[in-house]
Amino acid sequence: MQIIEVHDLVKIYSNNVKALDGVSLDVNYGEIFAVLGPNDAGKTTLMRI
Repeated sequence: MQIIEVHDLVKIYSNNVKALDGVSLDVNYGEIFAVLGPNDAGKTTLMRI
């Protein structure tokens, strides 16, 4: 059973900076999920949405 489902997520700020482009993920019940990446990769932006 999926508890998080995201497909083709895009986030563009008002100054036309694209923070996320085409993000897709599925997290199933009982799975361990982590978001890893370098600075300014969009990790916090993804979690705030």
